[in-house]
Amino acid sequence: MITTIVRFVNIVMAGLIAGILLGIWLGFNPTTYSFLTYLEHQQGAIKALNVLMPAVGFITIILTLVSAFLQKNNKVVFVTLIAAAILLVASGLVTRFGNQPINKIVMTWHNTDVPSNWTELRDKWWTLHQIRALSALIAFFLIVWTVTRKN
Repeated sequence: MITTIVRFVNIVMAGLIAGILLGIWLGFNPTTYSFLTYLEHQQGAIKALNVLMPAVGFITIILTLVSAFLQKNNKVVFVTLIAAAILLVASGLVTRFGNQPINKIVMTWHNTDVPSNWTELRDKWWTLHQIRALSALIAFFLIVWTVTRKN
């Protein structure tokens, strides 16, 4: 029973992470925005997600590892879930050491003072976002696969 609950919550949490990141990727391409539009959207997203997403990501990593160890007798599922956890950790590391330092800089910007390097930072953030979103999406697919596969 506990394994079923962990697997279910794991899918939900991984789906939330992947869904939010994919939604940003598909619906928020900042490369077409003016500085003011970018600043408004980015600062709003940072305020809304900067604490929530790492917390959800951490919980998802823990659930994925717990799910793996609860199913360690099934080597295929165990290895697949460990791979998913590694991908989630990679996504988290990209966020922590790539996106969040840029977020910190963006939060100091004001609409009256356009930084000369804003497009460089925007483009670097966007590339890092695509990497972390792809990593989380693949992890989600792996987690779902382990639950839906036939033994």
